[in-house]
Amino acid sequence: MAETTTRLSVGDKAPPFTLPDADGDPVSLSDYAGRKVVVYFYPAASTPGCTKQACDFRDNLGELNEAGIAVLGISPDKPAKLAKFVEAEGLTFPLLSDPEKKVLTEWGAFGEKKMYGKTVTGVIRSTFLVDADGTIELAQYNVRATGHVAKLRRDLSV
Repeated sequence: MAETTTRLSVGDKAPPFTLPDADGDPVSLSDYAGRKVVVYFYPAASTPGCTKQACDFRDNLGELNEAGIAVLGISPDKPAKLAKFVEAEGLTFPLLSDPEKKVLTEWGAFGEKKMYGKTVTGVIRSTFLVDADGTIELAQYNVRATGHVAKLRRDLSV
């Protein structure tokens, strides 16, 4: 039996992190202290589902920002791949690189999942809302790429 990933729950303290963005500059969760931030984890830049999800966040960023919510995307991709993704899709929020999958694992977004009926180990598409105090206000695992941002906005009344 493979190890089970510990999942975060509402009320947990968000695990701190500092990861490089698409330009290689460090971005920390603590940079967002005092405001709400959506932290979402996705498997790979420039794949169909991840592109749809990223573009949905891009297209809804204005409303999220107006509601005082920032957005950070995290994947195992290297900064150079993220930079191409940001440029190709005109993304307007930071994408962070976690090739060692340390942050993915700490947030419960890497581990066993079902894919096409098989159990595989990989990135579990997940979304969190971290409140201004660094506490998990919303924790969603195995989210769908399509329609997820609309559902998130409904859940958050944004």
